[in-house]
Amino acid sequence: MKRLLNHSALVAALLLAVGASACQPVPTGNTSVTNTTNTATTNKASPSATPTPTASSAISAANLPVTLPVLDAMFAEEAFAGELKSRLQLTDEQIARLRKIARDETAGLKEGAGEDHQGSTSEATRRAAEKISEVVGAEKAQAFTAFVGERWSGGEAGAAGAASSKPNSVPTDTRIVVNAPAYRMDVFENGQLVKTYRVGIGYPEFPLPQGQRKATTVIFNPTWTPPDEPWVEASGKVKVGEKVEAGSPLNPLGPVKIPIGSPSLIHGGKSPAKLGTFASHGCVGLTNQQVLDVAQVIGRLGGTEIKPEDVAAYGKAKTETKNVKLARDVPVELRYETIVVEDGRLHVYRDVYDKNTNTEENLRAVLAAYGVALDSLTEQERAQIMAALTAMARDAKGNPTDGAPAATPTPAKNANEKAGKKPDKKDGDRVTRTVKGQKEVVIEIAALRGKGYPAPVNLSGGELSPQKKAAAPKKKK
Repeated sequence: MKRLLNHSALVAALLLAVGASACQPVPTGNTSVTNTTNTATTNKASPSATPTPTASSAISAANLPVTLPVLDAMFAEEAFAGELKSRLQLTDEQIARLRKIARDETAGLKEGAGEDHQGSTSEATRRAAEKISEVVGAEKAQAFTAFVGERWSGGEAGAAGAASSKPNSVPTDTRIVVNAPAYRMDVFENGQLVKTYRVGIGYPEFPLPQGQRKATTVIFNPTWTPPDEPWVEASGKVKVGEKVEAGSPLNPLGPVKIPIGSPSLIHGGKSPAKLGTFASHGCVGLTNQQVLDVAQVIGRLGGTEIKPEDVAAYGKAKTETKNVKLARDVPVELRYETIVVEDGRLHVYRDVYDKNTNTEENLRAVLAAYGVALDSLTEQERAQIMAALTAMARDAKGNPTDGAPAATPTPAKNANEKAGKKPDKKDGDRVTRTVKGQKEVVIEIAALRGKGYPAPVNLSGGELSPQKKAAAPKKKK
């Protein structure tokens, strides 16, 4: 993302905040690019013209959360305003108003040291729905949201294959799978899970999208160009349009970024503390060490070998951007599954983007996929599961999720907003950086033994399981 995501980069660098990120699409017309020579590998993945169909590949764009910062990111794309105007038959004045409210909302967001905002995706989505309806009218608001959701879900990346009705689908091809509520990224090679990474995901105000994406390029030492936003000039540290070089302390992307369909990236720059929590603006966040490893893995999957000595050479030339074009695309599947059967256990994850997914209906569908009926379980198992669903059916700040993002208006948050003025920097919203309360419940279910999605393999950036964590001795403060 260009505008909104670069905002976090600058704030992070200036305020020394932990792990702020900037997610932006791959730049066009980049002249400082060098392509590596494709080399045969000993463990080459087979090309996959039609990726394994999965349930999360067929996400309804209308059900994806569309926030004003997401809309601001869309306006950063040159063709977006024209396509939006044509699709919905909007006027130039309406386009200008939409652009302004999206920019003003983004400019008011900040994440610095101090008290966490603790907002939610539904609040941000509800607020966007109200503002958009004011501009385009109620009749066009739904079509507007569907159009933006389609772009946000990566529809242009080209999801292939028919959708599968089976939850927790295990790929049979070569692909990357990211499940946001589990903060987990898996690498599958020819249907075999070979590597798992613990990751940071998008803030609730900037949710990680869902859908089928693809990686085509690995970019070492990416640069960053500050956008035309009021906070850029106010900072006094960088100038609008003046490129921040690779390796600069003001560049938040780390040593590698991997575009996976505008406006999302897989990129580095994260501290270990940001793994397993909110860490980015619609992107998959990794530590620098992790992302350098991912770059080599994706290179192998894409038929373009990236050797350790190549990575070392790129690291020595930190100010020189290198684009490594993959010989073949690597599918990247973004999922949102909060009920997962994994290696014989039932995992119920927190509904961090408040999508109302931890329901009995979804639970029954997941169990049925493995030939298990909820009613056939023991009374104790059912009680444990229902308690877990209730506990995890909460948004990031601990409020129960109800699946009704546009039901009631969000109250104005400060005096400027009540007066209809542009948000002030000092009292603007903070992004939600942490999850309040427990993130996961794991339950042993006898009928599920030997079934489910595979457990993590060669886990990078992991932590103890809930059971082991509870049994571990407490550290003295």
